[in-house]
Parts: sequence; C-alpha cells; structure tokens
Amino acid sequence: MLSTICFLSGYFIICQTQWSNENGAVPGEPVKKDENSRRGNWGNQIEFVLTSVGYAVGLGNVWRFPYLCYRNGGGAFMLPYFIMLVFCGIPLFFLELSFGQFASLGCLGVWKISPMFKGVGYGMMVVSTYIGIYYNVVICIAFYYFFMSMTNLLPWTYCNNPWNTPDCSGVVSTSNQLNASLANATTTLVAGVSELVNRTKRTSPSEEYWKHYVLNISDDIGNFGEVRLPILGCLAVSWVVVFLCLIRGVKSSGKVVYFTATFPYVVLTILFIRGITLDGAINGIKYYLTPQWQKVLDAKVWGDAASQIFYSLGCAWGGLITMASYNKFHNNCFRDSIIISITNCATSVYAGFVIFSILGFMAHHLNVPVSEVADHGPGLAFVAYPEALTLLPISPLWSLLFFFMLILLGLGTQFCLLETLVTAIVDEIGTDWIIRNKTVVTLSIAVVGFLLGVPLTTQAGIYWLLLMDNYAASFSLVIISCIMCICIMYIYGHRNYFKDVEMMLGFPPPLFFKVCWRFISPVIISFILIFTVIQYKPITYNDYVYPGWSLAIGFAMALSSVVCIPIYALYKISRSPGATFRERLKNACRPHPKWGPALQEHRTGRYAAMASEDTVEARPLKEKEELREELKEEEKEKERKDEISLTIQGSNGSTNTHNNPNPSA
Repeated sequence: MLSTICFLSGYFIICQTQWSNENGAVPGEPVKKDENSRRGNWGNQIEFVLTSVGYAVGLGNVWRFPYLCYRNGGGAFMLPYFIMLVFCGIPLFFLELSFGQFASLGCLGVWKISPMFKGVGYGMMVVSTYIGIYYNVVICIAFYYFFMSMTNLLPWTYCNNPWNTPDCSGVVSTSNQLNASLANATTTLVAGVSELVNRTKRTSPSEEYWKHYVLNISDDIGNFGEVRLPILGCLAVSWVVVFLCLIRGVKSSGKVVYFTATFPYVVLTILFIRGITLDGAINGIKYYLTPQWQKVLDAKVWGDAASQIFYSLGCAWGGLITMASYNKFHNNCFRDSIIISITNCATSVYAGFVIFSILGFMAHHLNVPVSEVADHGPGLAFVAYPEALTLLPISPLWSLLFFFMLILLGLGTQFCLLETLVTAIVDEIGTDWIIRNKTVVTLSIAVVGFLLGVPLTTQAGIYWLLLMDNYAASFSLVIISCIMCICIMYIYGHRNYFKDVEMMLGFPPPLFFKVCWRFISPVIISFILIFTVIQYKPITYNDYVYPGWSLAIGFAMALSSVVCIPIYALYKISRSPGATFRERLKNACRPHPKWGPALQEHRTGRYAAMASEDTVEARPLKEKEELREELKEEEKEKERKDEISLTIQGSNGSTNTHNNPNPSA
C-alpha cells in the first residue's frame, strides 16, 4: 500500500512517500509500528523463511536421507516418512516457531512460561554448543576439498601418489595418463574393469586420499598425533566466514541467506541434470526408489522415518525458537512452518536423485551392484561421491560445485546454531551494554568454538567427530522435545497456549494441531526414544571399535544436556517462596509476571493487567512519578505534532495522517 506523510520542518513542508507492509498482521488491525527496536527484527519475512530453510536443510539431507531411503524399502520408505512429517514434524515445527515468536525471546528467555523448566533451555544451549563445534569441522573439511578441487586433475583420481598403498585400485585407467595432458586426463574412463572387480580387497584412491592424506588418521581415538595444519587453517576460515555473516545478528545473516539458502538448489539442479544423462543413472535411481512394500511392516523402518524427520527439521536444538523470536508479533508462523517443513523434506527426496544418479553411473562402470558403492555420512561426502566425480568429463568443475554446495548447506545450519547461543546469552543478561556490544559476544563464542574444534583437526579428530555426532545430539534431543511438549500443554495449560496463539495469529490453531500437540506428537516422540534405546549399538568407524572409556565420554556428553533439566528444576524449587514443598513447586511452575508478548502494545487481554501493573504500580514511588511525567510529556509532544501535521489523501482514497508515523511497520 502506497502512503504519503507530510510534516512541517522550519518554513518547509516535507512529504515522504513509501510502501507500507503489514507483514502478516491480523486482518482488520490498523497498521502500526511493530519493530522491536531493542532486539531487532528480520528485515522482511522472506529472510526468516530462507534462514529457517537453510537451518533445517543441512548436510543430513544429502548424506543421510538417500541412504536411509534405499536401505528401508526405497519408495516404500516415503509412506512412513511423510506420515511422520504430518503427525510429528510439522506440529513440532509450528509449536517451536509460535513459542519463540509469541515471547520474542531466545531458548532461555521463553521459559518465563514456567520458570522451573528453564533447564530445558540450558539443555538446548548445550546441544547447540556440541553440534556447533563439530559441524564447523565438517564444513572446514568441505572447504579443504573445495580448495583441492581447483586443479586440472583431482588429487584422488589415481593411485600413483605417495600416500597410496598397494591395495589401491582406481576407477579411472592410468594407462592413458602418460599419453594425455593433465587437461584431458580427467576425461579418460575405465577401459577394463574386470581386473578391478576380481580383486578380493579394493581401496579406492578417494578413500586413501581421505584416510592417509587429508586425515592422516591414527590407529586409536586416544592417539591424537599431530594437528593437521591444512584442516586447522580451513577451520579458521570457516569460523571467520560464520562470524562475518553474523556480525550484525539477523540484520546481516538475513541478507546472506538470500545466497546461501538458494544457491544449493541451483547446484543440485545442475548435478541432477548432469547425473540423469549418464549411463547407468536410471539403475541408481531405481535402486533408490523401487518400493519394497513388505518393509512397511518393519518397526525399524518407522523408527528411522520418525528419527530422520525429527533430527532433520532441527527440533529441540533451540534454533527454531531463536529464529522465530526475531519475527514481528503478528507474523503468520503457521504458514511458515508448513512451507519450511515441506521444503526440507522435498529437498531430501530431490537430493536422493542427485546422489543415486551419479552412484548408479559409477556402479555401471564398475559392473557392481549399486549397494557396493552406496554410502552415507562422511563416507558419501568425502569418499564415494568424490570418486564418482572422477569419472565425469571436466571432473574438477563438478567437484567444485558439489563441495561448494556442501559448504553452503553447512553454513546455513551453522548460522542458526551460533545465533542461538548469542541470543540466549544476550537475552539472559539483558543489559544495554550487552545489547549494544552483541558483536563482542558473537566474536567470543566464535573464538571459543574454534579453540574447542582444534582437537577435531588432529589425526584422531574423525573419531571424536563421529563420537559427538552419534551421542551429543541423539536421545537427548528427544527427551528435551518431549519435556517441552509436556510443559507447554500440561503445566502451562493447552487452553492458555491456544489463546496465546490466537491472540498472536488472529485465529486459533487448527484442531489437528491441537490434537497433535497434546497427544499424537508426544507419543511419537516417546516412540522415537524407545526405538533409539532398543536399536542402540556401540559406535564403530569402518573396522575400528571404540573403546569403553570413549563410549562413556559419549554418554556423558549426551547426559550433560539432559541433566540440566532436573538440576535447574531443583534449584528453582528451592528458591521459590512457600512454606511447603508443594507450594514451592506450584510457584516454580507458575508463569513469570513478565511472560507474554515483549511489546506493551501487544499485551492485550489477560496480559493487559500485567502490562499496566508492570509499567506503573509495580514500581517504586520515585519511578512511578518519573514514568507519569514521561507519559505526560509524550502526550504533549503528540498533541503538538497533531496540530502541525497535514492530512494527505492517498491514491487509494484512504486518509493518512501523522498519527501513523511508520506506515511501513
């Protein structure tokens, strides 16, 4: 809507014309300033959606989902996957977005809803810390491969390098290497694979490059060896990039995501078009999607589907609450939750076509089943897929694109992990100094994150990275999410929360979401927890079995986030007023007086009484008098401006006056 405002300045009348945007406001509500000047807001809603998509769509969409899909019945896996999306993924996503947006606070501040459960917020911070440390190490390895791809010949193409062993056998023939220049050596495909297939033990050049050159991996998790300086340098680059993108909080990261959240889809599309044109690609895609309907009756398939949905969307990390807290109060987060959740799952399916078309091409040239070249996790990203890329003409180009895509996917998640920690600290301290110097907090966390990531760049780093990946953010996330649902729906009360959502959105949550929040989603979360415990197997890395002491450290990391919940609950109960334990418990669970919308203009209904009490009556006498004087001065100033403001008839026939100083809000 185009609006014009005029005001008197000296002897001149100055007019300003600008576009106004209600940003998802409740229909019929007058346009008003909705900017939280103290914390800041997203520049527009597209920035929030793109940031959330970048947060949810991460490395797991590329290196975990396609593998799970073909291992659990191909196309048949899609059925339980989408059922879990509808009944668990989208409802939990909407719950966390609405939770953070309503209070405009991070993962610690939102627990004013029931202060006894603030330990859940601390648990989220611990989980985000663990993930942020090792996730950036994965990104730095992608940076390293990206830099190493800037060459005419990929270094993992042949077996004639100093780090190769006698067991190495490549998929690209070396017979033509002497007769071809480096520029066209990458176009030489396998001439004869019979000798390769008949080998009883084969290690690929990409696997040996990964193990013996990039990692120079040690023989035990306790044998750290030396720091791999190239990886350490790339880790520094990764943290510098993350810090620079978050230097102004959501104001800067919101602009970066226009590229980091969208360009991976461009790369995926380029790789997909190239992949489906290769020989054998159809076989790989068939292997990926061919339904095995008998597996639908297998409980493990449903468990994998529920787990993948839960972990892929980033529930219980604290990131969703944090990102939503920078929304304007009346933003339609219900719409956003559906868009982002479906985009995340569609990306996973799309990535499967990209991965298996290339792997099908590789299996065709090796004359082996697709299952022998399929892999997941770091094995797919840094061994199987890079090896397949060596078969393509102009292989360095495709390698550059692939690893650049991995970098962007990782950075999108890493931005939110770091912002979660920064926002939680700034909201908790809450002083003017800490808010003005938020950049210092961001820099401090980035430096600490870099230092804590240094051990992961040693020769034993990959062991510790996988240990953190398997334990730091596994069943603890499930427990945190389950307790969050119970607290909001049963301690705070589902009726109260439904009214809060209605006040914020202008309509109550649909009946389906009410039922899911109260019953279905907690049951599914409990099922995921039970499934995780039943399916537990001690972690291994290829043939290496982790020693007992390292597994104990893994469980300690997992419990360190969960144990925050009972410890803080006991602390809060002990500090709450009351003559008996029951009274203390009741007071500890009661919402804090400041719980509710952050801005006074939104504190309506049952929050209106709290707002007026907080602004005047709940203050000391001197502060009351000062506040009343300030209010009187504001009223006088407003009357003075009204006298000199001019009313201009807008192009749409509506009247705009100076009473609405910010039509763009």
